[in-house]
Amino acid sequence: MIKHYKKKPVMIKAIQYTKESYCECVKFCGLSFCGRTNDDIIIETLEGKIKASLGDYIIKGVKGEVYPCKPDIFEMTYEEVKRV
Repeated sequence: MIKHYKKKPVMIKAIQYTKESYCECVKFCGLSFCGRTNDDIIIETLEGKIKASLGDYIIKGVKGEVYPCKPDIFEMTYEEVKRV
C-alpha cells in the first residue's frame, strides 16, 4: 500500500558552491573532499564519489555526512534559519 510521508524538521548546515566560496567549501567538506575537475568539486558521499557543480549546495547531514544538492531541490526542501 502506498502511503504519504513528509520530512521531519531537521537542522542541517549548508553552503552554496560558487567560485568565491571554493576554499570555504573545501574546508566545509573536510575529509569528504576528494578533488576538483574543472569547476566541479568531487565529494565522497555515503553513495560514493559525487560531483558538486557551481551553484549547487553542499549539505552536512545529521550524522556529519556531506553531499551535494541541486539549487532547485534545496530551495524546495530547506529554508534558512535565522540564529539569534
